Amino acid sequence: MALRPVRAWAATGLLNVSYDPTRELYQDIDRSFSAAWARQHVGAPVQIRTSHGGSGAQARSVLEGAPADIVTLGLAYDIDILAQNGLLAPDWQKRLPHNSTPFTSTIVFLVRKGNPKNIHDWPDLIRDDVQVITPNPKTSGGARWNYLAAWGWALRQPGGTPDKARDYLKTLFAHVPVLDTGARGATNSFVQRGLGDVLLAWEDEALLATRDIGPDKFDIVVPPLTILAEPPVAVVDRNVKAHGTAEIAQAYVEYLFSEEGQKIGGKHYFRPVNPTILAAFHDRFATTDTFDIASLGGWGTVQKQHFADGGIFDSIYTK
Repeated sequence: MALRPVRAWAATGLLNVSYDPTRELYQDIDRSFSAAWARQHVGAPVQIRTSHGGSGAQARSVLEGAPADIVTLGLAYDIDILAQNGLLAPDWQKRLPHNSTPFTSTIVFLVRKGNPKNIHDWPDLIRDDVQVITPNPKTSGGARWNYLAAWGWALRQPGGTPDKARDYLKTLFAHVPVLDTGARGATNSFVQRGLGDVLLAWEDEALLATRDIGPDKFDIVVPPLTILAEPPVAVVDRNVKAHGTAEIAQAYVEYLFSEEGQKIGGKHYFRPVNPTILAAFHDRFATTDTFDIASLGGWGTVQKQHFADGGIFDSIYTK
């Protein structure tokens, strides 16, 4: 996808408010996009800053005035909240391919090298000898994907019901010693602080840990059934109009779907939505059965039932 030709530009700044595990991804994307923009717009440099944190907390920061031109968050609900408050159009997800999701991921288990606790599937997480690390679903998009992967698995077991799924999640969170606010914080608790026996993680975080941080310290376990995580992106209409950055912000999000943007995503362990480029990274992504958020009722239903104040998570979690 070529960058859209536009009128002459002065130096332009963009702020991308993103979720926790994308730090390395967007450092690379920002450099590549800036270079491509400079080649097509001589004398018009673009300066991109990216903010990272738990997806829910990041959405609230934009709602409270953080001047984001672009949001690249962990789940569609967090962008829907911005749309409901007039920061962008309600049909934002129809503006880009694949429901505005340039990369997908899934939820896997990161364990200590050699898998000393013999963890292979969701029932192993509630054994008496296992401690689980996962962030807080109130603040972290990754944590909500973790929670829903477990919930969806429990529902799909023989005789599975919402009550049985609730019981499983209650037992699971009784095995969680600390709730970090974001996915990267949970990774640090497991990897650097040595807490827990298993980390529920984005696949990209787990691959980063095993291949780049500690190749001799950790293993990845891919459960037989997990959730397809779809983190979307959007231009924040109200802010780009105020900043005069609408065209360059649109070019940036379109770049994520370009051949080069997709390759950078694969390089950083996110699954490209372009099937040809995904196939080029076939050796790093495991094959497993997945279900999606639509099968659980969609984000509007899920958020209200599980993560709103007084929802199922509040009823099952005790510090």
